[in-house]
Amino acid sequence: MATVNRKAKGVRRSAAANGRAQTARRARAKTGSLLDSVMAVLPFTEEQLHRVFLAVILGAAVALAWFVASLAGVPAMAQQQVALLASDAGFEVRRVKVTGVERMNELKVYERALAQRDLPMPLVDLDALRAELLELSWVKDARVSRQLPDSLVIDIVERTPHAVLKKPGRLVLIDQTGAELEPISAANAKGMLVIAGPGAKAQVEELSDLLAAAPAIEPQVAEAEWIGNRRWNLTFDTGQVLALPQGPDKSAGALVSFARLDGVNRLLGGKVATFDMRAPDRIYMRVPGRAAQALEAKGGE
Repeated sequence: MATVNRKAKGVRRSAAANGRAQTARRARAKTGSLLDSVMAVLPFTEEQLHRVFLAVILGAAVALAWFVASLAGVPAMAQQQVALLASDAGFEVRRVKVTGVERMNELKVYERALAQRDLPMPLVDLDALRAELLELSWVKDARVSRQLPDSLVIDIVERTPHAVLKKPGRLVLIDQTGAELEPISAANAKGMLVIAGPGAKAQVEELSDLLAAAPAIEPQVAEAEWIGNRRWNLTFDTGQVLALPQGPDKSAGALVSFARLDGVNRLLGGKVATFDMRAPDRIYMRVPGRAAQALEAKGGE
């Protein structure tokens, strides 16, 4: 006797299911072919690509672990342990080598460097030591490095003495920028350019440019005084004074004109005590005793 299955799928249901299965197979086939195309273009094999993905995952895991360890203070502990191991192996500061020192007191460099003595090499803060050295008045620049196993090497770039700054009651050696180096005696300051006047320290570089405009006159300038925070008076080796106008261009032009006049008429070393070039295109000269002589002449008349 035939059995009728009333729960069997209908024809439409069966057709729909078959359609969905075919669509899924076609999508998988397209995806596979797309991945195959991409893999064909990339210069990696599938095995190499798996390794790259694995390295990325492991790198992320290590970074996460290091971040967590940093929060817990583990790196600092590890650094300390490494420093102790280095010290036990002989990698600690035993010697200091200093180069580049010619004029300054070398002991001042050693005082700061020897504070690192017996310190494990990994714990030496080179930047901090360099910053301390740059605080010294003579030090223009400094390079600090480790020389394993047990030496610190310090190379000093010194400032160059340029002139003497006259301050109330004392003389100070300065460089081309006006930076103060150290006090100096009047005997040791002989033969050096003396700079004076309130605010003169900030005008040292401008003065150098001014004197360079007249190279024939520059070696004969013994003192430069900054007047009224606006202009220069130059005193020569002969004791004669030249009053220059205000402004870098005008003062340089006046100094060049004076150099030409001196070359023709030998002004320096003569009877004139003061040359005043503050007025445009004019030079006023004062001869000591000339006014008194003129008065005497008028009285005689």
